[in-house]
Amino acid sequence: MKIIIIEDNRDLVQVLAEGLSESGFIVDSAYDGEEGLDKVVKNEYECIILDIMLPKMDGYELIEKIREAGKDTPILVLTAKDSIEDRVKGLEAGADDYLVKPFDFRELLARINALIRRHTEHKRPILQCGPLVLDPIARECKVDDEIIPLRKREFDILELLMRYENQVFSRERIIAHVWKKEYDGTSNVVDVHIKYLRDKLRPYNLEGIVATVRGVGYKISCPYRQ
Repeated sequence: MKIIIIEDNRDLVQVLAEGLSESGFIVDSAYDGEEGLDKVVKNEYECIILDIMLPKMDGYELIEKIREAGKDTPILVLTAKDSIEDRVKGLEAGADDYLVKPFDFRELLARINALIRRHTEHKRPILQCGPLVLDPIARECKVDDEIIPLRKREFDILELLMRYENQVFSRERIIAHVWKKEYDGTSNVVDVHIKYLRDKLRPYNLEGIVATVRGVGYKISCPYRQ
């Protein structure tokens, strides 16, 4: 599981990173608000730990921008600002929990695990279309317990369409959801990935579930279910 620490105190970041790594986490870091936002938007994390007093962009604004970007990743505010007003402001901005410095690492670890557990439980765990089963958490695509190997973008497109069955997504919307800010070329890239996806579903006679809506885009159509 991957976590990011957004904190300008490099010594504290090093200590936390070592402790979290020993606890089984992959740890990323950023030392100001702008760098933190850029990494959060471009990557997937199971939890975000951030300070309020950050250079370039404070924690309150950072939390708001993370939520505006559509990221629902759990956010734990770790700060010396301990007034009720500060806590309320952080939670209202979109934070999920608040831990005041100084703190015990064991409590921090317990809070992180609790946030990740709650977030995972609230996610829709399994997506299904007939015999096709998609597990977004394990990132597995299966038909009758046989895994279909999908590349990252193929999986992300399929997950997006399956989450919103029968909803038509234009190529531009698919790019916005799957590539986000990482792509600024033509929308033809979506057609290419849809072809790859259909090719991998074809041996199971499932290529037809990814339907083309002429002149608009693509959707998932599940005519039958198990």
